[in-house]
Amino acid sequence: MLRGRLLPFLPAFVLALAPFGDAQQLTMTVDAAKRGAPINPFVYGQFTENANNNFYRGGLWAEMVEDRKFYYPIAAATSQPTPPQGAGRGRGAATRRSWRPVGGDSMVTMDEKQAYSGKHSPQIALDPATAHGILQTGLAIRQGQKYTGRVVLAADAGAVVEVHLIWGNNPGDRQTVRIPGIAHEYRKFPLSFTGGADSADAAIEVSAIGKGALHIGAISLMPADNIDGWRADSIKALKEIGPTMIRYGGNFLSDYEWRYGVGDRDTRTSRFDYAWNQMEPNDVGTDEILDLDRILGAEPYMDVNSGFGDAYSAAQWVEYCNGAVTTPMGKLRAANGHPEPWHVHWWNIGNEMYGPWQMGEMQVKQYTIKHNFFAEAMRQADPTIFLIGVGASPAEMSTTGAAKLYGKPVTEFGAPGDWDFAMLTNSAGNFDALAEHLYPKGNQAFDPDKQAFVAVEESMTDHARRLPNRVKTAVEAWQEYQRLFPKLDMKKIPIALDEWRPGAIAERSPMFSTISSAETLHEVFRNSEWFAMTAFTHLTGLVSGATDTTILPVGRMFELYRRHFGTIPVDIRGNSPQHEVKGVVNVDKPKASSGSDTYPLDAAAALTADGKTLTLAIVNPTDSDQPIDVSFLGVNLQPSGKLFSIAAPDSVGTPQPGRAAAVSIAESPLTAVPAKLVIPKQSISLFELPVR
Repeated sequence: MLRGRLLPFLPAFVLALAPFGDAQQLTMTVDAAKRGAPINPFVYGQFTENANNNFYRGGLWAEMVEDRKFYYPIAAATSQPTPPQGAGRGRGAATRRSWRPVGGDSMVTMDEKQAYSGKHSPQIALDPATAHGILQTGLAIRQGQKYTGRVVLAADAGAVVEVHLIWGNNPGDRQTVRIPGIAHEYRKFPLSFTGGADSADAAIEVSAIGKGALHIGAISLMPADNIDGWRADSIKALKEIGPTMIRYGGNFLSDYEWRYGVGDRDTRTSRFDYAWNQMEPNDVGTDEILDLDRILGAEPYMDVNSGFGDAYSAAQWVEYCNGAVTTPMGKLRAANGHPEPWHVHWWNIGNEMYGPWQMGEMQVKQYTIKHNFFAEAMRQADPTIFLIGVGASPAEMSTTGAAKLYGKPVTEFGAPGDWDFAMLTNSAGNFDALAEHLYPKGNQAFDPDKQAFVAVEESMTDHARRLPNRVKTAVEAWQEYQRLFPKLDMKKIPIALDEWRPGAIAERSPMFSTISSAETLHEVFRNSEWFAMTAFTHLTGLVSGATDTTILPVGRMFELYRRHFGTIPVDIRGNSPQHEVKGVVNVDKPKASSGSDTYPLDAAAALTADGKTLTLAIVNPTDSDQPIDVSFLGVNLQPSGKLFSIAAPDSVGTPQPGRAAAVSIAESPLTAVPAKLVIPKQSISLFELPVR
């Protein structure tokens, strides 16, 4: 844990990393008289999508049963589910756990004539003496934890059906619910269990004896304390962090049909997600994600399908979310249990449509036409919405490789591969902001001679700068577009930085993502007039744990700034400019390096909205403690305050479920105005200083 300290005296100190020939003490001046534009509260947003483990398989959604509506045929115990033909473009896994027959493989077939959800449902041939059914293992349960759910069944007369929760090999290591009153038509039956032991490999089994056949339409099991289907422990952790906005979008959107994600969750058709190469159960859809926003108090930000989708469907989605109950889609929403509109103001038309990895990607000269169709239709559904267009500056086009589609590995401003230039030329007026995504390459820099990204050796300090440098590159791009489009006010077409995350670093560091992300927020604060919002990738990257949620260091970082940093940025001057990292301007670095002039530290300061508190945040990305002298102008500070700090944990690695958080936010009182400080290695220090 961090030990923040104010030092009454520091002798002359030679800063080993100082960029000057002569040794000098690192200094900075905070000038509260020089103020920037207010920081938008939505800079503390998060991004999420139906991908990987964001919701399912130990993610935020509380469902414990995999493939609970039987997308995959139930086959012999030695077989594996086969993805549909054409899968493989994506980057996920087809499935994690499978259903297996109980009592003989031949007794289970997939019936397409009496399907409950999708194209088929399992049919179990019954025997009066031997139980037959299906079983799934790999469920994580806790002793004494209550679990509730339901099973959808239809059977011939006389069938005796039982559902078992099994946590061991002994006969007593199970709890059984017998299902009465089953008929030929599908009906839902409630389930309730209490875990008899801790197990990471518990099983759920549905089996029966009798004559004829048993059909299983769907099954669900969740911890009983779930909050509208969301994990209670995850909700508690996310409320501590306090995301201000949640963007729901991403690669999956381009082959996503939103209508499959509304209505009765048990009858929603599971489909294959070709973007992520996995089955999508459609349990988390429009109403669920908007309910999560409501629970967390976050502003919703929805992304529509402009890949394989069409403008009409996008407009209907807007009407479903925002339309009165008298509209066709508003009526559908009400029938699904939500008579009041969700009032979604922020909408994104498409996701990364410039990229060859995206379903339905196309050349920008065609895409601008498509964007305009979408904008017109969506604004007819609700004229008040805030529209964000797919954007990509030359740096984004070059870093992702999308520029190669236009003939070169990198693109220049105004060239055919400058996606933003085409959007501003052909679609200005049909969006309120342009998106930018920042994913710097780990331990790589662009080599102008090789015209390719190559591996580089660099310190964690320099590597942490790569993401904030991309922020600065985006700002410089907007300044260049202002020059190229003098009739536009680019500050009224701000950057929606709705996906960003530090690039991977070769050596493991539990604080790398935290430190680089904090420096990224600092760069956004310094350029607050250009940003409408930001969204970190992903919301689930802030927490960890399949059964017990732990807040990760980067989650604590967002909590720290969200709860304690001010909203009116003020100027910081120092005597040690930031180093340039390797790379090429407008590809993977800006003309002027990001960061405060306090190398190797990075600092940002802001007043609270009421002007009663000055906040100062200092990031130390190095492996050694760093002294710095601090002075203040334009403000009269009281000799008191608080220091909030986050530092590297003693052990490296991801925290294990059930253990304490890897890091915490330490709080300590201040009895003097900070003057001579030592900022601990790999840490963030945030000072709250009352103003007289």
